[in-house]
Amino acid sequence: MKLAVVLFNLGGPDSPEAVEPFLRNLFSDPAIISLPAIIRLPLARLIARRRAPVAKEIYAQIGGSSPIFAETRKQAEALEKALSGDGTEAKAFISMRCWHPFSDGAAKAVAAFNPDRIVLLPLYPQYSTSTTASSIKDWHRAAKKAGLAVPTSRVCCYPWEPGFVSAAAANVRAAMTGAPSGTSYRLLLSAHGLPKRMIDKGDPYQWQVEQSAAAIVKALDMPMLEAIVCYQSRVGPLEWIGPATDAEIERAGRDGKGVIVAPIAFVSEHSETLVELDIEYRKLAAEAGVPDYRRAATVGSQSAFITGLAGLVRAALEGKTVTCGAGRICPPEHKRCGYGET
Repeated sequence: MKLAVVLFNLGGPDSPEAVEPFLRNLFSDPAIISLPAIIRLPLARLIARRRAPVAKEIYAQIGGSSPIFAETRKQAEALEKALSGDGTEAKAFISMRCWHPFSDGAAKAVAAFNPDRIVLLPLYPQYSTSTTASSIKDWHRAAKKAGLAVPTSRVCCYPWEPGFVSAAAANVRAAMTGAPSGTSYRLLLSAHGLPKRMIDKGDPYQWQVEQSAAAIVKALDMPMLEAIVCYQSRVGPLEWIGPATDAEIERAGRDGKGVIVAPIAFVSEHSETLVELDIEYRKLAAEAGVPDYRRAATVGSQSAFITGLAGLVRAALEGKTVTCGAGRICPPEHKRCGYGET
C-alpha cells in the first residue's frame, strides 16, 4: 500500500522579504478574521503592513526566518520511517497554511505520488477552528483542484495522546535538571492564545488545552509542583482567553517562585518559543524578580511523539476520523468540535 500522510501546520516566513506576505496570508484567513472578503482582505493588507517591521525584528533574532519548515521536515521524515514497512510505503507531505509549501503544492505532490490512501494529520494537538479546521478546508479545495480522488481519512485532534503527553512530560523533567534545590518552582503550561469570542461560539480549543495540561501534570507525578495553564501571543484589542503567560511570570516574581515554561500547543520550535519564550519572557522574568527561569523544549521529533502520531495514522486507516479517544471527545457545549466534519 502506498500511504500519503499530509502534515498541516501554520508555516512561517523563510526570509525577511516573506514576513509581510506571510502576515497578509495569516490575516486574510476568514477563520482568523471573520469578516466579508471585501473588508477582510484590505484589512489584512493594512495589518500586515503595520506589523511587518516589528515582526521582521522578531525574526531577525533567530536568523531572519522561521525554522518551522525544517522542524516539520524532520517530523515528516521520522514519521515516514515509523510507518513504512510490512507492505506499506509511506510518504509524508507538508501543507502549510500561511507560507510555502501551501496546500496546492502539497496536493500536486500527493497526486504525483499516486497513493492508495491519504491520511490528514494536523500538527496541532488541540483542535481549533482557527488552525485545524482552516487547514482541512483549504486542503479539500486544493485536493479537488488537483483531481485527487483517493480514499481519505483524518486525525481530528489528540490532546492527551500518550506519546505526545510522554514527550512533553519528559521535556519538563529535562528542563528541571540542575535546578537549584533551594528554589520553589511554578510550572507554566503555555499555549497560544485565542480571542474569547471564538471560545464563546463553541470552539473547543481551550477545553482541549486544559485536557493536555491535566494529562501532562498527571504524567509528571510531582504533586509538590504547582502547575498553571496560561496563554501567550496575545495581539489586538479583543479580550483573549487567560490567564496570560506574561502576567503569570510577573506573579511568580512577586511570589518569589522560579518558573518552568512548557509550550503545550506548539510541537515545533518557532518564533513564539525561540523569541517570545526564550528572549522576551526570560527578560521579563529577570525584571519581575523571578529567581530562576527555565523553558521546556517542544516535542519536536522525539520518538514517543512520532510513535504516537504513527499510531493515530494507523487508526485513521481503520476509519474516517480519529481522535485520542473513542470518537468525539469534546463535550456537547463545544459546538464547533471538528470530529463530525468530513
